Amino acid sequence: MTATTGSKGTAADAWKRRGDMTLRIVAAVPLGYAVASLWAMALARLLPGDRAEATVAATLVAFALCAGAAMWAFAARSGWRAFWTLVVAGAIAGGLTWLSIMGSGRL
Repeated sequence: MTATTGSKGTAADAWKRRGDMTLRIVAAVPLGYAVASLWAMALARLLPGDRAEATVAATLVAFALCAGAAMWAFAARSGWRAFWTLVVAGAIAGGLTWLSIMGSGRL
């Protein structure tokens, strides 16, 4: 009977690890890209200077943010923490972009 109990615990742990890894991958790839894109939009609107220069600078910063988000997804304590941290970062960037659009009235 102890072998059956041990195998159930091992299988449950294996599924928990798989779920955590899946969540980290989802946080790293599509969510990291979305967060970087939102920050590129926000920074392009908020950085001073010519529109083209601000857009290029924001895009370069977004490349680093995308890599940082992917690293964060695998360095976080849990997959859920990585996921929700990136969701909050994206919501902040989206909010800044929305406020900027509403404030200036143009895209």
